Amino acid sequence: MKSEGNASGVGRTGFVARHVAWSDEQRSAAAELPRRAQELNVRTVRLCFVDQHGVLRGKSIAVELLDSVLQNGCSLTSTLLLKDTAHRTVYPVWQKGAGLDSAELTGAGDFVMVPDPGTFKALPWAPGGAWVLADCYFQSGVPVPFSTRQLCQRVLADLRASGYRYLTGLELEFHVFKLLDPRLEPASCGQPSDPPQVRMLAHGYQYLTDNRFDELEPVLDQLRDTLLRLGLPVRTMEAEMGPSQCELTFGTVEGLAGADNVVLARSAIKQSCRRLGLQATFMCRPALPNIASSGWHLHQSLLDAKTGTNAFASREGKEMLSACGRRFLAGLLAHAREGCVFATPTINGYKRYRPYSLAPNKVVWGRDNRGAMLRVVGAPGDPTSHIENRIGEPAANPYLYFASQVVAGLDGIARELEPPAAADAPYHADTHTLPSSLVEAIGELRASAFFRERFGADFVDYLLTLKEFELHRFLSEEVTDWEQREYFELF
Repeated sequence: MKSEGNASGVGRTGFVARHVAWSDEQRSAAAELPRRAQELNVRTVRLCFVDQHGVLRGKSIAVELLDSVLQNGCSLTSTLLLKDTAHRTVYPVWQKGAGLDSAELTGAGDFVMVPDPGTFKALPWAPGGAWVLADCYFQSGVPVPFSTRQLCQRVLADLRASGYRYLTGLELEFHVFKLLDPRLEPASCGQPSDPPQVRMLAHGYQYLTDNRFDELEPVLDQLRDTLLRLGLPVRTMEAEMGPSQCELTFGTVEGLAGADNVVLARSAIKQSCRRLGLQATFMCRPALPNIASSGWHLHQSLLDAKTGTNAFASREGKEMLSACGRRFLAGLLAHAREGCVFATPTINGYKRYRPYSLAPNKVVWGRDNRGAMLRVVGAPGDPTSHIENRIGEPAANPYLYFASQVVAGLDGIARELEPPAAADAPYHADTHTLPSSLVEAIGELRASAFFRERFGADFVDYLLTLKEFELHRFLSEEVTDWEQREYFELF
């Protein structure tokens, strides 16, 4: 990695200068980054991109290489773009174009990770370590079309061009267990490996009781401190319904930062827990006795790009949402089934869609109703009025979840759709059900002309190929603990 130019990220001949349109803020952050790293005594920087499944992958570089990487990026094997959740390469990389009509993917060649300097974080649990998120480019300088973070950036740019900005607040549920046996004997180290053996940290079902929280507080306190030191807008850490189940809530942030926060929070929780002898998982429904399903509730609204005011706030009599908010809501309903894969991408996640469980199973909205897929919160004149989508599982790739919401909502606005009446009894509503399995959800997306137009046919086919390969392995294996081995440790 030969350094070119005379200042971080602003050289005239480096890869970044030639191919990447950094903002003024990014160029300024890049110029300051080596100094910041030195002040924080950083020795190793983890340069990571977010893969197709929402998992961080990348390289750890010595801090002395940071200046060069800010100018030229860092090479990484392109097969990482082509793997399923067992980290198996799905596409035939030894064939021309790897089956994707992309010469850059032939022969397991390299692509280039370009750091986003504004995402630099020192790691509280790993002294001397830091993170920087990266975007992906082919060596020709063309953005990798399968990069989910960059897809989300494009969707958010289209939203701004339409006169809005995206505001999100997040609720993530997850489990934390005592790690008994990491299962490191050679026979257990397959692809995927056998899941760790664990035990509960506390009994469950005493939802939000102070006694249960106190049992979990030693762990939650450390996690809260870690996330706050990362600069993440943590609001609450709670004892959830089931044994060893927790919930994390974030304050509202704009745009891409909300998705970045999810990726970093999940990795921070998993990595810091492992160092404490614990096992954290964002798998929706682990295959353990007496377990409760975990969800991801996405609170969202649009801001007027010029005034910064909430575009969902109603000033129309008894309406809970403005016309903009109602049309956005109608768009989410219209595209819920065909976009379900983006919010619930695993086989396991569909086992959460059960009636009378505080999880949705039908495509409906309700007024402050936690049984509905879309829960509308607010009142006429309330500047915090927003839509909570309760469809997601906590393992979802946040960039795809966000992007699918934005394009669906914008379509509702563009077509001036109106939502049906609110459902007071959502589990009894006479309407469409959500897909009951990943098989059904894949079929809905495959038939979707809408998402092919918005995300590109090549991207949709790429994602479907990965998910169908995953399904094929699930259906062809005789073992009954497939999901536990596939998702428990990964997510």
